Amino acid sequence: MADSEIIYGRNPVEEARKGRRRVLRVWEVPETTETKLVDLCGSTDHQGIVAEVEPFPYVAGSELLGIDDALVVVLDQVQDPRNLGAVCRSAEAAGATGVVIPDRRAASVTAAAAKASAGAVEHLKIARVRNISDWISEAKDAGFWVWGADGTASQAPWQVDLTGKTALVLGTEEKGLRPRVAESCDGLLAIPQAGKVDSLNVSVAASVLIFEAIRQRS
Repeated sequence: MADSEIIYGRNPVEEARKGRRRVLRVWEVPETTETKLVDLCGSTDHQGIVAEVEPFPYVAGSELLGIDDALVVVLDQVQDPRNLGAVCRSAEAAGATGVVIPDRRAASVTAAAAKASAGAVEHLKIARVRNISDWISEAKDAGFWVWGADGTASQAPWQVDLTGKTALVLGTEEKGLRPRVAESCDGLLAIPQAGKVDSLNVSVAASVLIFEAIRQRS
C-alpha cells in the first residue's frame, strides 16, 4: 500500500471521512473478524474499525509562516507517535495554526499518532522539515517570537507575551531541547512544578503552553 496508509479507531476513521484525505476502504465488525482487523492494523486497539486512506498530506514549513498571529508548536525529535498524536489533539482543539516536526529521528503521522490524536491530525496543518533550527531561523525572519520549553528556565509561560506570531518549541522528556535548537530560540520557558516528579510528559507540557497562549489571546 505504497500510495495509501492504514488508520484505525472510531474517531480517526470518522475524522478522516471529514478531513483532507480520501478514505479508500473500510473494514468493520461484524463484516470483518477481529483477527482480520488486528492483522490489517497491527493493533488490538482498533475499536472494531480499520480504514485504508490516502497518505497524510503534510504541508511545507513555509506555509505556516505567513499567517497573521500564528501559533505553531514545534517538536524537536519527539519519537513516540502517541505523544505526537496527543500534542496534535491539544493543538487542534485550541485552534493552533499547526505543528512542525523533523523528517528524521522523530515520530510521523502514523496510525498510532492518528489514534492518539482522536482524529485531530486530519484537520491540522503539520509540516515536516529537514532541520528544526533552520525553520526557527525562517520563523524569526517572518516575525515570529520563538519560545523553547526548558525545565531550568527562570520564566513561566504566564510571565511572557505569547500573543502575535509565536512558536512554542518542545523536546523529549529524557533530553529536552537539543543545544542548537535551544540556542535558536528567542527565550526559554519553564512550567513551575511543586511535586517530586522531574518533568512533565511532552504532550502535557505542550497543552499547558498552548492553552496559556490561547488564554492570552482571548
